Formats: sequence, C-alpha cells, structure tokens
Amino acid sequence: KKEHLRRGYQIVIGPILLRLDLWRQSGHLENYRDKMYFTKVEDDEYGIKPMNCLSHMLIFKSQIRSYRDLPIRYFELGTVHRHEKSGELHGLMRVRGFTQDDAHILCRPDQLNDEICAIVDFVDDVMKVFGFEYELEVITRPEKAIGGDEDWERATQALIDALRMKNLPYEINEGEGAFYGPKIDVKLKDALGRKWQCATIQVDFAMPERFDLGYVGNDGERHRPVMLHRVILGAMERFIGVLIEHYAGAFPVWLAPVQAILLTVTDRQLPYAEKVYDQLIQKGIRVEKDFRNEKLGFKIREAQLQKIPYMLVIGDREEKDQTISPRKRSGEATKALGVEDFIAHIRSEYPTLFLN
Repeated sequence: KKEHLRRGYQIVIGPILLRLDLWRQSGHLENYRDKMYFTKVEDDEYGIKPMNCLSHMLIFKSQIRSYRDLPIRYFELGTVHRHEKSGELHGLMRVRGFTQDDAHILCRPDQLNDEICAIVDFVDDVMKVFGFEYELEVITRPEKAIGGDEDWERATQALIDALRMKNLPYEINEGEGAFYGPKIDVKLKDALGRKWQCATIQVDFAMPERFDLGYVGNDGERHRPVMLHRVILGAMERFIGVLIEHYAGAFPVWLAPVQAILLTVTDRQLPYAEKVYDQLIQKGIRVEKDFRNEKLGFKIREAQLQKIPYMLVIGDREEKDQTISPRKRSGEATKALGVEDFIAHIRSEYPTLFLN
C-alpha cells in the first residue's frame, strides 16, 4: 500500500456484488459467464465480481473529470471469485476466491506510453526485492473479444513500444489476451526454474467506450480516456505459494512471518525474557517465545525445523549482561548482542523498497 501511495495511486474499495446489467454492459456476461458466480437479492440478479474494473470505472464516472486530473490511478486489494473447473484447482497456485493487488489507470492517449513504462518499472522493482527473475510475453487478441480491430492494434502496439523503449526482450503469444484488450504477462522463474504468471499489464480501449467514460480536454470538448488494467504480485495466494516454493520456506528475515523466537534456558530468566519480548514487539520485530520447561537443544531443533531466521537464547549470563545470544537457523551462533543492537542487525537485512 505504501509503494502504491508513493507512486500516485488512490486506494479504493469496490463492492463484491454488482447488478447483472453492469456485467452485461461490460461484456463479461457474454464473454466470461462460465467463470462467474451469480446470486439473487430481493428478486434482482447480481454477479459476484471476478474482476475489480467495473467498480473503478464507476468511481471515475462519479464526477466530471478534466484532462488536468489525468492520469487517475485506482488501487484495490480486491477479493474476486472465479469459477475454475475442479481439475484446474492447484493448491494456492489456482483457487476460486483470491485477492489481487489490482489497479486501473485512466489516462489520456498521450500519457499511455509513460504509464505502461511506469508499471514495468514497478514490476521490476518488486521482483528484485523478492529475488525473482522473469520473462515477458505480449498476449494478443483472442477469438472472443470486444472492441474494434483498430483499437486492438493500437493497444497491442502501445505495449510493444513500451517494452522496446525499455530495451526489454519479449515473446509474442498469439490469441490469449483478455476479451477486452491485449496484455503483457510477467512470468516469474522460481528457484527450480519453473514459470508462474503473476504480474500483468493490459491496455483497454473497449471498456471506457462501453461505460461512456470521458474527460474534458483543453479544447473544452469531451474525450475518451484509455484504461490500463494491472496487477504487480497478481493473486496474493499464488504469489505466496510461489514464494514458499522459491525459498523452500526459509524466508529472508525481512519476509519471514516469524523473524525470531526467544528461548529461555530455565525459568529463572522469565522476567528478563518477557522484558526483551516487549522491547522487540515495540520495535515491530515479529517475535514468538518458547519458555517451556524443555531442554534448550530440543527447543532449538524445533525452531530450526520451522525455519525461523533467529533463535535468541537467554540464560543466566545473558540476563546478567542484559544481552541475548542469537543463533541462525543454519546452526551458526553469533556473539551476544544488546537488544537494540540485534534490532539494528535485523533492520540492516531489509531491502530498501517498501521498508524505508
């Protein structure tokens, strides 16, 4: 969320249910019905959203827009539902209900190239943070599509021009685009070299036309904006699944759900250990405590199996010196540190993006 705000996005939230006539207007009812769920409320028919774009267009349309307002970038951590076939479901990688880091950008045609390039840069920044290599594909018009040939050609060329401007290699994948526009798909390569589609960038001339979106130009006339659909991580569930596979569960310390665990040698250290725990929590360190009456070696082995980056041992000496003795999950023991020094050490392992 912080990165999106820094890049000029507005955070919005759209409803899960939208009236059936809106899905008919968008073309989803005709071209995407098999992937959707439907329900009735007081005899009115509704579609459960498989995408977030309709709500974002309605927000755009809620007031008169000027050319000076554009581009407008709407961002939503939006939960969507898609009726995937049972045989297509695959753990976290392919599910029926998932949350996307979804955004829609409404811009003038002359802003289109800059906006695509900015999204490509955003994707690159994020993939570097997580340690992923990736490949790019330009996906062209499918058999079932809305919009005219000229718009599809303009949209496809805009994607290709942006990649050429960034000097990025890409493949062409014919006929697999969304029904409303061509797209760039980003295929992540995990530690085993397997490819996963996560990020995507789509150019759409058709939806703004169907929903009669407009802005007042500097000539005082009404003009049609272009819409970009994009995700960076994509489905959060899939991205988490890919991350788990990529790191084999041994996450870097900034990403680990539990960054450290406190291990006491005996009950004598409990008051000091509780004090250390409170200090770490107050500084935002994700820490757990294992104060059970078990042997230290047993507790260390359990923490290593959970792949927790740091085990913080507290015995009589640590209590006396007001320190902790960190052990890495690899088994390597480091010198005793003060609590503030340990916090500084963890912070030094954070990447700059997101965490500054």
